[in-house]
Amino acid sequence: MVTETHKNNFDFLRLLFAIFVVITHSYFFCGFGEHDILSRFTNDQTCFSYIGVRGFFIISGYLIFQSMQRSTSLNSYYWKRFLRLFPGLIIVLLLTVCLGVFVFNGTLKDYVSSKEMWSYVPNNLSLYNLQFGISGVLNSRPLNGSLWTIRYEFSFYILISLLFFFRYNKKFIKNLLIFLFIFLLIGKLILFEKLGVSGISFSNSMSLNLGLYFISGSVLASINVENFKFKFPLTIIGIMLLAVSFYYQIFLLSQYIILPVIVVLAGISSTKYINTLSHNFGDISYGIYIYSFPIQATLMYFFAFSCMELMSTSLLLSIIFGILSWNFIEKKSLRLKTLSLRSIKLYKL
Repeated sequence: MVTETHKNNFDFLRLLFAIFVVITHSYFFCGFGEHDILSRFTNDQTCFSYIGVRGFFIISGYLIFQSMQRSTSLNSYYWKRFLRLFPGLIIVLLLTVCLGVFVFNGTLKDYVSSKEMWSYVPNNLSLYNLQFGISGVLNSRPLNGSLWTIRYEFSFYILISLLFFFRYNKKFIKNLLIFLFIFLLIGKLILFEKLGVSGISFSNSMSLNLGLYFISGSVLASINVENFKFKFPLTIIGIMLLAVSFYYQIFLLSQYIILPVIVVLAGISSTKYINTLSHNFGDISYGIYIYSFPIQATLMYFFAFSCMELMSTSLLLSIIFGILSWNFIEKKSLRLKTLSLRSIKLYKL
């Protein structure tokens, strides 16, 4: 079984996907929407941030399923998930509120007395009551438009944890995940895309879209894809099929099969030099993801950057913040993962 402690390419892929998000957001801040280079190449079928976010969920589905199987209890499982998401999130939210003082259209007294300033951190920590901005800060524009994915991520953590009670019946779990994936895929492709079912909100549609990617990663983990022969040829075939789907403009139909196979097969591979990237810099992808949006928003508030200028500057700063976040917050927090919730209570007593 492949895990994050073994040499593989998952850290590199997550870093690449985080960079993809920064690239597309650079176009967004410069007034081009999500019409980046990949969008033009694929005739608006997809863009870099779309691939990046979906790639995150595929990898998460694959690795979190394995984490669930290894967990000795649900407390242990949720504790590890908490430590991976919330310490870094708490700090970026607090720093964003502090940043607001310098980009607020008003006095310090007005800012401190603002209800939205005080609600920004707790609302976003709730994950399900997101507050994207504070009135008067950055001309009332969003402070961090990247946080919307975290609630879906956490929701899927909860979903996969339900399999904990059946973790010793691997055949049942595998069949259940395959059935769930096929059921949701049919629902997505036929009901939503073809029949145009009404009353489907953006949130529900996005839950289904990201859920399919997360479950696809879990399916590949449940069938032990790492033990398959000819993984490299399969990866090349997948990339070729992806190119064909772009050419014939059928990516929206083929994406849920092709992308997960490419991402997971590439991730479980071990490529020289890039498989040890995190040993030198740390797992900085999460830090890049959560810091890049406020960094880009602040840069555009003070400077009239072109798209390329914003992309290069914000990417450099995001990498620096990602390194700092990993080494001083995330890495130190993850050292507590062996400390159970029960141990914490006993310590407090």
